[in-house]
Amino acid sequence: MFMGAEAEAAAIREAFEQSGELAAAVEIQRLFPDISDMEIALCCARAIAIWSLRALPPSAKATRARRGKDRSGK
Repeated sequence: MFMGAEAEAAAIREAFEQSGELAAAVEIQRLFPDISDMEIALCCARAIAIWSLRALPPSAKATRARRGKDRSGK
């Protein structure tokens, strides 16, 4: 497992969209030299290319603090 910044993911997605999955795999190997296996780099490239960051929808019901008796029963 490895972790990268959004800028790195964007570069990988751009390589994937412009030149295909092989270019994205090469970009992964350029950014993360420890990933030397092309098959693993291809799997990572595919996963990053299809992953999209979406904002979570706001909660329909806001959470509020409970009122009333405290947990000690007083």
